[in-house]
Amino acid sequence: MNTPWTPWLEIPLADYEGHMSLTTIGQAQMVATVFAELIGEFSPSSVAVIGCAGGNGFEHIAVETTKRVIGVDINPRYLETLSTRYAAKIPGLELYAGDIQDPDLTFAPVDFIYAALIFEYVALAPTLAKLKAVCRPRGVLAAVLQLPSAATASVSPSPFTRLQTLTPVMNLVSPADFLAATRETGFLPLAAKKIVLPSGKKFAVHIFHRPEKKNTL
Repeated sequence: MNTPWTPWLEIPLADYEGHMSLTTIGQAQMVATVFAELIGEFSPSSVAVIGCAGGNGFEHIAVETTKRVIGVDINPRYLETLSTRYAAKIPGLELYAGDIQDPDLTFAPVDFIYAALIFEYVALAPTLAKLKAVCRPRGVLAAVLQLPSAATASVSPSPFTRLQTLTPVMNLVSPADFLAATRETGFLPLAAKKIVLPSGKKFAVHIFHRPEKKNTL
């Protein structure tokens, strides 16, 4: 696979996790909580987490129910840490290093896909097409988007200054554009909600399903 250069390849996992976990930011906790709620609601037998980093939220996976777990991240060093943390706890853990937009990155379809805070860094059409290809019919796609805001910085200031290198490549997606793109791809909406963190940052959680193909005569 040909992974293009991205600032994500130069940000240490400790910096990313430290930044996201700061009480003034709280995004790591939010992402993990939403994941826990959704896998509790849908009880999928197979899960793929796109942009999994070091495995935030993997502690909530019930391996007696979810028999197959896939993690995808563009930074292979993040996946090395994830493997160290969870390979012994999650049997058959599958990890894929690469850009989810890369046609060569693929895996067998799953029941549930969680893509939190990744659409800000990818092109919508090819990414959604790939996610549809790895989502089983009647499967679920859950996405967490950071909402555009004039009141807060796209990347919050913190002592972890290397995160600021993401600012030039970060593109916040409007819910209207996202819904139009998912509809065009063939995902149908199930539910949506907004989350406002104490920092003032706002996020949208969108849940979709991939309809089963109907036989036509």
